[in-house]
Amino acid sequence: MIAEDSTLLREGLVRLLVEEGHRVPAAVGDADALLEALEEQRPDVVVLDIRMPPTHTDEGLRAALAIRERWPGVGVLVLSQYVERHSAARLLAAGAERVGYLLKDRVAQVEEFLEALDRVHAGGAAIDPEVVRRLVVHSANGDPLARLTPRERSVLEALAQGYTNAAIAARLHVSLSAVEKNLNAVFDKLELDRATGYSRRVLAVLRFLEG
Repeated sequence: MIAEDSTLLREGLVRLLVEEGHRVPAAVGDADALLEALEEQRPDVVVLDIRMPPTHTDEGLRAALAIRERWPGVGVLVLSQYVERHSAARLLAAGAERVGYLLKDRVAQVEEFLEALDRVHAGGAAIDPEVVRRLVVHSANGDPLARLTPRERSVLEALAQGYTNAAIAARLHVSLSAVEKNLNAVFDKLELDRATGYSRRVLAVLRFLEG
């Protein structure tokens, strides 16, 4: 399902997804209509704008959070015109499963958009690489992120984009054991205790986004 108030973008998304073999049971222009459609049937993934009528502030974000709470089996891929790290952090606060946050420019890069959609559908996370890059710059002088080595930061950056350990190893051209070693160092430096009861991967990404 798609929720986007721009008719041009909404129809473009529908055409793109249908051409790629997806079925789009509903394409609406606001969050209320989306939630009504979800009462009738459950799609695999919802793609929605973070800002929609009537106020164009956070209607899409609030709808995404409601979907994650009421229908946790439905993937949520949020589109945003700008980098809003607090919105990304709120999306991930409930876990990094079946969730994505992309800048709208990413839709024009069809393969990357479809890859993100597939990751969310498969149960993973997909955070726009531009969001992650800007957050790296934003937090470069922060604490405790400043304690990370360049390799540890690269691993955390890939983790924040939603990649698995195996995918991170392939992207960075290192071994799987090296990724695991760097992730454990990240968890230690960010003081993420194993006994918290929460996924340390999710906590690390949240710390990164909030940094």
